[in-house]
Amino acid sequence: MIARRRTRQVRVGSIAIGGDAPVSIQSMTKTDTADIAATVRQIRALATAGCEIVRVAVPTIEASKALADIRKEANKVPLVADIHFHPQFAIAAIEAGFDKIRWNPGNIRNPERVREVVDRAKERGIPIRVGVNVGSLDPECEAAHPNDLVEAIVQSALKSVRLLEGFGFDKIVLSLKSSDVVQMIRAYRRMSELTDYPFHLGVTEAGLIDASTVKSAIGIGALLADGIGDTLRVSITGDAIDEVDVARRILSSLELRRFSTNVIACPSCGRCEIDVVGIAKQVEQRLMELGKQDPRVMQLTVAVMGCVVNGPGESEHADIGMAGGGGVGVIYRKGKQVRRVSEAEMVDALMDEVRAVVNGGVAQVPGAALTQISKAG
Repeated sequence: MIARRRTRQVRVGSIAIGGDAPVSIQSMTKTDTADIAATVRQIRALATAGCEIVRVAVPTIEASKALADIRKEANKVPLVADIHFHPQFAIAAIEAGFDKIRWNPGNIRNPERVREVVDRAKERGIPIRVGVNVGSLDPECEAAHPNDLVEAIVQSALKSVRLLEGFGFDKIVLSLKSSDVVQMIRAYRRMSELTDYPFHLGVTEAGLIDASTVKSAIGIGALLADGIGDTLRVSITGDAIDEVDVARRILSSLELRRFSTNVIACPSCGRCEIDVVGIAKQVEQRLMELGKQDPRVMQLTVAVMGCVVNGPGESEHADIGMAGGGGVGVIYRKGKQVRRVSEAEMVDALMDEVRAVVNGGVAQVPGAALTQISKAG
């Protein structure tokens, strides 16, 4: 288990961030916020896909006027208003019932205007995310550290934190984003030594889905592996639903949360003697369907292996595993060989064992298979 950094906790609607709360998944609508129907549809689609907090850009007066209707139609999905340049839009979002404000200290710097937002946020008990982005840093901090962008990022955040604290406000979440993965990692690690506020993780402007998936997995994953991070957004130039999918995979790979069955499958090579690619796809699809009916399935590790080199060992270490070769598959459950089946029967046999494990019973094994097991023993 990863030992997570100790942080304060804030609430964004029904979702807790920080403390002992699970790392939560965020995304952002990519619609024109003034188009209420389109924005609400995307919020609902994101929530259905597993997004727990949805951020909405508020760049115009028209967008700010749409917020109350968006809040009403989005039901109970936690909503964040993304504010740049115009503090009055943050106040409009608070009045509309939004659950959190994100503002960038690089483009909202007037203390008195910030105080207005803070006073309203305190009245409603909602948090503010100080969202630092390397593309729009506090000018004074950037000038003070011209050759050290990491320190400029950190100091921009600290300056804003001290401003909010000076107004008696401490419901704060921090993000220190950069499109440079190493820079982003260094900034978060540095800040983790200076404060106990919860962190929102992300690699900003990460690109199209392939590039973003790699950058986000490295940047976000490295920090989460260090125990740093309380909520995250994967930034993808493309479909917002993909952001949620990649985020879930990152969290699952680190065993921080589990959203699907952990399927181990060999990459296949010249040693492979079965259709491991086709079998793995079938297994993954059927496990996904079964997991919707019985969430216990998602807690399992299932191995699909295509040769006798690593196959038996990987299968023995999984909850259920299959090692195939020469048209025959050997099925393992909890480290013990339980069946030998033909390649055509492999997927069904594997699924039988999955059901047996989650139900704590014995799989239905045909007589011929029992005979094979007996002979093998």
